[in-house]
Amino acid sequence: MEYQVPQFIEVEDKIVGPLTLKQFIYLAGSAGLCVIFFSYLPLVFAVLLSLPVAGFGAALAFYKINNKPFIEMVEAGFNYYTGKKLMLWKEAGPAAAGGKPAAKAEAPGPAAPPGRRAPRLTRGKLSELAWSLDIKSQEALSSREK
Repeated sequence: MEYQVPQFIEVEDKIVGPLTLKQFIYLAGSAGLCVIFFSYLPLVFAVLLSLPVAGFGAALAFYKINNKPFIEMVEAGFNYYTGKKLMLWKEAGPAAAGGKPAAKAEAPGPAAPPGRRAPRLTRGKLSELAWSLDIKSQEALSSREK
């Protein structure tokens, strides 16, 4: 038995002419708000308020960022600005507490104790270490077998 699998399910249906239902609602809402501005406010204020509302409605209906609808970007921005943020602060040391800026920022990483340096591992030393480990492990195996 064969079934037809729907194709292009992410494409919305055109309901009102060339517009999808969401596009029509965004445009109709912004147009309705502009009509209210023009009917209750003086012409100058109505134009000043209607331009951003019409632009926002058109952006909601047609504009996409990275192939995502503009409404998703607006929602993400709103959630970012209203959500909780975790801010970590690390004190730079006694120089920062005294009011003077620290002379030099330290590089992140494990700090070595003063007067001691970590030994440098060169390719030759690494080869010798690997060779000695191979020899010792083979000696240990041969002594276990006996």
